[in-house]
Amino acid sequence: MKLSIVLGMGLLRIISGLIELSAAFLMLYFNRVETAFKINACLALIGPLILISVTSLGLIGLADKVSLRQIIVILCGVALIFIGLNKI
Repeated sequence: MKLSIVLGMGLLRIISGLIELSAAFLMLYFNRVETAFKINACLALIGPLILISVTSLGLIGLADKVSLRQIIVILCGVALIFIGLNKI
C-alpha cells in the first residue's frame, strides 16, 4: 500500500509539472500579456488542488504512524497556507 501511495504522490506531482510546462509554452506561443495572465489564473486553480491531493495521500500513508493530534496540526498548517494566500 505504501508504494501505491508514494507512486500516486509522485504521479500527481509529475502531472502538475507537465501542466505548468504546458502553460509556460502556451504563454510563449500566444505572446500576449492578457492571454498569459489568463493562463496563469487557471494555474492558480490547479495548484491548490494538487497540494490538497498530495497532502491527503501523504496523510493516508502516515495515518498509522501519526497521532490524531499531529494530523490536526498538519491540517491546520495547510489551512493557514490557504488563509494566507487569500489575504494577499
